[in-house]
Amino acid sequence: MKNNLLSKTLQALFTNRVHSFGYLPRWIIFCIDITIIVFANFLTYIMLSNLVPRFYDTFGVFERYSIIVFVNIIFFIFYRTYAGIIRHSSFIDAVKLLFSTFSSLVVLIGFNYTYYFIYGKKIYLFPGLILSFVLSFTILFFFRIIVKFIFENFINSTDSKKLTPTIVYGSDANAIAVANAIKTESPARFKVVGFMDNSKSNKSKSILGLPILYNSKKTSVIMRSYRAKALIIAEKSLSKDEKLSIIDDCLAHNLKVYTIPIITNWENEKEISKQIKSFQIEDLLERKPIVLDNKLVSSQLSNKTVLITGAAGSIGSEIVWQVLEFNPKRLIIIDQAETPLHHLSLEIEKSQKKVKVFTVISDIRNKSSVERVFEKHKPDVVFHAAAYKHVPLMEDNPCQAIYTNVLGTKNIADLAVQYGAKKFVMVSTDKAVNPSNVMGASKRIAEKYVQSLHYKHILENEDATKFITTRFGNVLGSNGSVVPLFKKQIENGGPITITHPEIIRYFMTIPEACQLVLEAGGMGKGGEIYIFDMGKPVKIIDLAKKMIQLAGYEPDKEIEIKIIGLRPGEKLFEELLNDTSKTLPTHHEKIMIAQEEEEDFTQIIEDINELIQIALSKEEVEIVQYMKRIVPEYKSLNSTYELLD
Repeated sequence: MKNNLLSKTLQALFTNRVHSFGYLPRWIIFCIDITIIVFANFLTYIMLSNLVPRFYDTFGVFERYSIIVFVNIIFFIFYRTYAGIIRHSSFIDAVKLLFSTFSSLVVLIGFNYTYYFIYGKKIYLFPGLILSFVLSFTILFFFRIIVKFIFENFINSTDSKKLTPTIVYGSDANAIAVANAIKTESPARFKVVGFMDNSKSNKSKSILGLPILYNSKKTSVIMRSYRAKALIIAEKSLSKDEKLSIIDDCLAHNLKVYTIPIITNWENEKEISKQIKSFQIEDLLERKPIVLDNKLVSSQLSNKTVLITGAAGSIGSEIVWQVLEFNPKRLIIIDQAETPLHHLSLEIEKSQKKVKVFTVISDIRNKSSVERVFEKHKPDVVFHAAAYKHVPLMEDNPCQAIYTNVLGTKNIADLAVQYGAKKFVMVSTDKAVNPSNVMGASKRIAEKYVQSLHYKHILENEDATKFITTRFGNVLGSNGSVVPLFKKQIENGGPITITHPEIIRYFMTIPEACQLVLEAGGMGKGGEIYIFDMGKPVKIIDLAKKMIQLAGYEPDKEIEIKIIGLRPGEKLFEELLNDTSKTLPTHHEKIMIAQEEEEDFTQIIEDINELIQIALSKEEVEIVQYMKRIVPEYKSLNSTYELLD
């Protein structure tokens, strides 16, 4: 017992000393290589002395072999064979050694025969030079292999029980590079137990001494048969559907799944291992990539003055970055949030874009403040993304929803007409469709105003401002969306809170949403409400479970999912169209036009002015009551305002 304990203690001490020692300095490697060359030539001398009756005696033994060592030293320096870290030696290091020793052989043969032609004597036996080359390369190469083997199988193996048994999906150069990077990673996370491949012809083959597994069954079945706990997908030929199927299968059996991009830097294994990361929920959206009509968008934005409201928000800031790519003449970014706007302006400065950017702190509810911006810059295109969007907050503060979402929109829209903007693009929401809450109803009123304003002015002047509305659902990663909330709850150990087990939402990523906003703005002739193809609806409880599994936990065991009940104004299902609306297709398959009933501008302006006056002086109930008059389809859900229906 004591001996066993002592041996374990000594092993631990030895391992710690080795790990803390770090890497050998290059000059030590250089000296070891020279010693190996000396030893190889000593062996050559011994072997030759037993094969031939005599040597050439042009020079003494010491002089002859000193020349060989000196020539090898020159090529060691030239090829920098000593620069690599021995325990991480790779194919590149072996090639450098081969070139170095072979170059030495060529130079020595050339020197030997040059001396013969001049003096009629040789210095070396030709077989002796060949033997010296073979022994030198072999011993140098095996020295590196032995050191690498010792570190991988003895010194580093003490921690192998803590490593996650892993299968690499793929068998090409990309997969091999990943496996090699995993071996050299410090601190180590994975232990590769095999490769997986879709090709039946590879199933009896191996890579790096590890089997190639034919993916004939479910991935999870093969992984469990090899006791693997993680899968790294390094196969670039997999379709998105195939990848999603593999991920779903692994997550359903509590197996971890990782991804890695296509590798281009084959030597930097440390960088490769850093790229191995968990899938993000955004990666698992069943959506095709969006292809923008760049010519159309560029004609709208290039060399134009563009103004963006709500520029510091999650949608507004992404619109800013995408607009910058089309080289506008000037970009005016407006927001009332000082710190986020300051951070955005600093990031734009860092990007060194050759665009004049003007950062303005202003509140869209204050018309005179915003008017100074319009008067100074006279924007050609306006993207209106400023809004209050949190449903429960607006349910408690309907007057603020009216000030920002209705009055604010009215101010920006009126100024766009007054100062001759060519286009006004408003960012709206699917919550404006058959609204069930104050926020959605306020956005629907804003939509009505913008659309009716367009039809009023276009009748008077064909060159008047063209008003376009874009309407889409939930945006992954935006401020207040469920994904950042769930991530934070998982980091804190749970529980994840969900309002209802049957709640369903449409999702798209922030870049996707903003790309479609730019495209709709480019194609819009005015008066349209564009709706976006949001893909398949997602059950929020399924989203939560998948995020827990991606984080490496088990739902309802390690991280609890807690149902807390619907919030005021919240629907189970969001819609993209009103009950009476129809859609028209556009040239972009992901963008459609919602055909809403045309509003009478005179009536709408009267209603909105009255609503603003009520918001300035009356109680919340009266505000909501008047909103329901303007938007008859507004029916409150799970709210105190249900009595008004």
